[in-house]
Amino acid sequence: MPAESTPDPLAHPDRQRAWLDVDLGALARNAAAVAARAGVPLLPMVKADGYGLGAPAVVRALEPLAPWGYGVASAAEAAALRAAGATRRVMVLTPVLPTELPRARAVSLTPALHRAGDGRAWAALGGGAWHLAIDTGMARAGARWDALDDALLSAVGAHPPEGAFTHFHSADTDDASRAEQEARFREAVSRLPARPPLLHAENSPGVERAGGASAWDLARPGVFLYGVSAGGVLGAEPVAHLRARVVDLRDLRDGETVSYGATWTARGARRIATVPAGYADGYRRALSGVGRALLHGRPVPVAGRVTMDMTMLDVTGVPCAVGDVATLLGRDGAAVLTAAEVAAAGGLSPYELLTGLRGRVPRLYDTA
Repeated sequence: MPAESTPDPLAHPDRQRAWLDVDLGALARNAAAVAARAGVPLLPMVKADGYGLGAPAVVRALEPLAPWGYGVASAAEAAALRAAGATRRVMVLTPVLPTELPRARAVSLTPALHRAGDGRAWAALGGGAWHLAIDTGMARAGARWDALDDALLSAVGAHPPEGAFTHFHSADTDDASRAEQEARFREAVSRLPARPPLLHAENSPGVERAGGASAWDLARPGVFLYGVSAGGVLGAEPVAHLRARVVDLRDLRDGETVSYGATWTARGARRIATVPAGYADGYRRALSGVGRALLHGRPVPVAGRVTMDMTMLDVTGVPCAVGDVATLLGRDGAAVLTAAEVAAAGGLSPYELLTGLRGRVPRLYDTA
């Protein structure tokens, strides 16, 4: 019998234009590394559709690690997780409006509350567990650590929260703010009628850059899971790999220009490849003239402005044919363009880059 041929993974119908390869195996390994470092149960952040990579698939990949629950930013995100089959706790860490509490109850979520009236309203709905949000310096949401008023303390006493939490504003730096915020958090918790069973504070950089195991009861990893490290003792594996095929090639003469505004001029004879991915796919316009791609494992610069649907690459000196695959983010062989590196080139945050990847780009999942 003739040998059975191995299917070409690039022959997939969704790999004919631009696509996002999502390495769920790497995501799970990143989560396992955080869990081992923190030594406490995880509350992984899967908000913003799993940081742009697809929350249902992310949750399925994390389930074998038995996390305490999952973190989202809205009742709508929680409802979407429930519809996708998520059965663990789903916690909404953004403040929930009083008008949203019935929906929150309907999808069995755990809200973050910090106003006395909201706590009483949640209890009146029979809502169950909730967590008290305490602001220790982020000045974004939660009850101020040094201003827990009598009404709130009374509501906490009448309907005790399951947990209390705060959020570090600069855990990715070496300044003293983390210790200050932790001291403020402890001060606030000491004023509560009783210590809630679950206290949590650490985000991804908080775990990475901690001196050892967590001092709290839960850890809340976010961007590290998706391949972005804060430079601590752990190293995140790349998870997102944005790729696009070369759909056109042209040779330019010295002095000819590329793309809108003619901002890029050929210095000598150059070869330009066009790939069908642009800012409508999440490859940001800020990467115009400063971004790079990988072609056959070799870096090639972005030539001119990134357009809505296409990006041009200077492939001079690199073997290139129509149909070849360029990697705009992620790994190509031994070479890697990390989310942090690509974002920095465009003056962006890696959070912006990942959550900005658009739905037009199919997500293809690898679980190995």
